Amino acid sequence: MSFDPLLAQDNTVILHAFAAMAALILGCIQLLGPKGTNLHRLIGWSWVILMAIIALSSFNIQGIKQFGGFSLIHGLSVFVLIMLPMGILHARRHNIAGHKKTMIGVFVGALIIAGLFTLIPGRVMYTVIFGHS
Repeated sequence: MSFDPLLAQDNTVILHAFAAMAALILGCIQLLGPKGTNLHRLIGWSWVILMAIIALSSFNIQGIKQFGGFSLIHGLSVFVLIMLPMGILHARRHNIAGHKKTMIGVFVGALIIAGLFTLIPGRVMYTVIFGHS
């Protein structure tokens, strides 16, 4: 594993990828840790900020152009930017079930499933993890 192929990319791609890696780690910690604590809130806010950075930075990454300069993944970014405030609103209203469902949905959809698509041969993260494609 070498980060050299990633570090050779545009700064937006680097920011996007490292924010995603950090969000994946924090998300796993969050899922496994106790809920409702100050630490849960701190990690949660950090995760939300990272997810917003990931979603917003994606609009400057236009390697796959299905619709002008954009692709279906940009639709996921819009979805994330809508769902994050909804998840926060659920928590503020003490709707724990709604909060949990929303945040786990964003975690699974935007980090796990979308992340798996970055491991397609020829993509940068495939090269980072598995070597030359």
